[in-house]
Amino acid sequence: MMRIFIDGAAGTTGLEIETRLTGRPEFELLKLDDSARKNAAARKDALNAADIVILCLPDDAAREAVSLIDNSHTRVIDASTSFRTTTGWTYGFPELGNDVAGAMRVSNPGCYPTGFLALVTPLIRAGLIPKDWPITVNAVSGYSGGGKAMIAEFESGQPQAAWRTYALTLAHKHIPEMQRHSGLSHGPIFAPSVASTYRGMIVEVPLHLGAMPAQPSVAIVREALAQAFSGSSIVTLPQPPELLTVNQAADSDRLDLFVFGNAEGTQARLVAALDNLGKGASGAAVQSLNLMAGLPETTGLRL
Repeated sequence: MMRIFIDGAAGTTGLEIETRLTGRPEFELLKLDDSARKNAAARKDALNAADIVILCLPDDAAREAVSLIDNSHTRVIDASTSFRTTTGWTYGFPELGNDVAGAMRVSNPGCYPTGFLALVTPLIRAGLIPKDWPITVNAVSGYSGGGKAMIAEFESGQPQAAWRTYALTLAHKHIPEMQRHSGLSHGPIFAPSVASTYRGMIVEVPLHLGAMPAQPSVAIVREALAQAFSGSSIVTLPQPPELLTVNQAADSDRLDLFVFGNAEGTQARLVAALDNLGKGASGAAVQSLNLMAGLPETTGLRL
């Protein structure tokens, strides 16, 4: 039985991970009571006693937690942004060919980058999108992606806007991650927003196919994505619906990809639907944990 310690188990991501692991006989969950959660010595003991640690902490606290591990056996899955572009850490997106199963240090992908990279990376690798192509990403998330403060704001009973956009300075912490793991020469223009719904996410990349050097058709783009994820039970390409909502994949750990195009085949809208707390956070962490433990990657996931 593997010993698992969730550091930050009281947060939104940590609670969702614990729910997925509760009752699973493969794991023993190491827990600290409320009085010990912020005690450095108690945390260090738990971090070093675990076979695998899952960090659900702010960036600075995650870096501190890693520094407290002083043995060679404890493996780490970090859900913060701290190590997503750090050499020596494995990016926790196995569908893109990353060796999560054999990794000692795994960085959990961000929610928005998960949808973006699933749509774009296979097309860049196939030569359908040039590495220097100017890419725009439009996205909307449920408000739970903003953490406890935003959840409290939206659930305060005070009137809230149905939709709000942010990162208007065009500087967002996910952009380096998007660029690094897609292979783009420069970062995309990223336009994230929040909707007045608890969970769910839509990530969209519009493309002028007719202006690209390869001039790929909509069918070729869709087939490239289908081939890239042909062996996955988590990333799938359902038949495109007439309408998509931010709740398309809410309450699940799957990732749905869609390719929409105009009649002439010169324009396309690539769309990823996921749950910001599922494949965008806790579901991805549990998927990595399964692989690191030598288990089927979908064990305990909500598909």
